[in-house]
Amino acid sequence: MSDPTSFKEAYAELKANADRLRTQQEIDIDELVPLVERSSKAYTVVKERIESARKALAEHLPAEE
Repeated sequence: MSDPTSFKEAYAELKANADRLRTQQEIDIDELVPLVERSSKAYTVVKERIESARKALAEHLPAEE
């Protein structure tokens, strides 16, 4: 599976991984580290896209006084 590159893909992966961890009775330790690594990459994509959107909005919308 490739790393997510869009906000939508990354957010969906984060949500799926969180749901998986929340609903599993016992976590397979051999699956945990790769799951956390993928979640970390997805989180970075989401965070960067949100920051990019904030900057773009700040440039195009007048500041509130």
